[in-house]
Amino acid sequence: MINESSSYTGRRAFLRTGMAGIGSWALSSLLAGETAATTLGTHFPPKAKRVIFLYMMGAPSQVDLFDHKPELLKNSGKPIPESLLKESMFAFITGRPDLLGSPYPFQKAGDSGIMISDLLPKIREIAGELTFIRTMHTDEVGHAAAELFLQSGFARVGRPSFGSWVSYGLGTMNKDLPAYVVLSASPTYNGSNTWTSGFLPAAHQGVRLRSGPEPLFYLSNPPGIT
Repeated sequence: MINESSSYTGRRAFLRTGMAGIGSWALSSLLAGETAATTLGTHFPPKAKRVIFLYMMGAPSQVDLFDHKPELLKNSGKPIPESLLKESMFAFITGRPDLLGSPYPFQKAGDSGIMISDLLPKIREIAGELTFIRTMHTDEVGHAAAELFLQSGFARVGRPSFGSWVSYGLGTMNKDLPAYVVLSASPTYNGSNTWTSGFLPAAHQGVRLRSGPEPLFYLSNPPGIT
């Protein structure tokens, strides 16, 4: 406690000490950041320097592009088996619909012989340089939930997005610029939840760049200020 005779001196000493403490905190934080950037690495040396992820909402179905379904084509036009409808929900589908195979021809491509549709002739030429992952699936029947599942691996909000995990794993070559940017041509079902950092630090949040005179909000001077 500070008595009446020393209260003025005590307050002045407190402010002087407090200002010095805040400065030391800031300096230690900066030094720690520089040290971490130069001495800490990832668990495994990253082979990729940058990642471009194209999320094409409304694009053609994978069944018409690179996910060849010979059994589906064989049974196209027949009623869907009851076993596939049991305990399942499908959006906008009632009754017992017919199966529909892709109307587009598929051909083998690359050394692996992967089947690729005639809709992607240029992709077929570079098939040997690509990796196709066709083992993931979801039972989500709504667009919004399925979009979240694709972006984060979970159908509910609050989890880090694909880009946030890439940023978290690879880091950034410039700490003064965003490590993860978003170029969105049209609104997504979940808005900013599509590129959220979830429970990761906010530095891994996607920064959306917009078209027009102000690509980033809140960087321009207010009206009347130069």
